Amino acid sequence: MTSHHGTQTMKPATAAKKLGVYLEATPAEFQEGVVSRDELNALQTDPPEWLRELRRNGPHPRPVVAAKLGVSISGLARGGVTEALTTEQIETLKQESPEWLRRERATQAEVRKETVRLKERRAEKDAGAEERS
Repeated sequence: MTSHHGTQTMKPATAAKKLGVYLEATPAEFQEGVVSRDELNALQTDPPEWLRELRRNGPHPRPVVAAKLGVSISGLARGGVTEALTTEQIETLKQESPEWLRRERATQAEVRKETVRLKERRAEKDAGAEERS
């Protein structure tokens, strides 16, 4: 008995997420079709001009906006940012540095510090357990 593996495909929304781009800003043929694993790999390896342009200038999806601003996605929502932003809009926000952005960046910094502290604590516990065994 042989098994035939069909070509693995994904919805455009999934492919856009994997590519880190805002689906609504992609070309119509991308939005309306399906993307195979091979096509996704080709887009990642050798991005066409439209993909390079989107990654460079946006509009960017919220996870990318959050990363570029150094905040969480929920922090964006608390700051009232619910739409995709262009690179230019992100840079303007960074320059203006509104109160909500400063507050969310501080919160994010605390979260990172706590994550590091917990990781170190686990490592110390693991090292102690190894010494006892």
